Amino acid sequence: MDYHLGARANYAMLVKQYGEATKENLRKYSPEKIIGIEKRVISGTPDKDRICTSIVGRTNLSIRTHVRRFNRLTCCFSKKLSNHKAAFALFAMHFNFCRFHRSLRMTPAMKAGVTSKPWSLQGLVTA
Repeated sequence: MDYHLGARANYAMLVKQYGEATKENLRKYSPEKIIGIEKRVISGTPDKDRICTSIVGRTNLSIRTHVRRFNRLTCCFSKKLSNHKAAFALFAMHFNFCRFHRSLRMTPAMKAGVTSKPWSLQGLVTA
């Protein structure tokens, strides 16, 4: 990140501290109770009030839901890196240029001013 963007990108990390593992908690599938957090600024000047893990968690869920090649125990799982790259590129383009997001009421590309109208699937494939 520093090499390509330097201080032009606001980048921070949220580090969570978990409590001690107990014999009862070892049987659960969920992590231990969070006893503290630390917000670390890596580069730029991010707003400390907006440093959280929910955006990354939601993004990871969207990727796992829509790109089955990332789910190991499915028949769609691929072992070749080139297949992963192609599947993710199609997902990212569709997610940002074709798909309307309810919270934005438009596509993210339209919100960013990259395009003025949503792309069709045919336009995505030909691009």
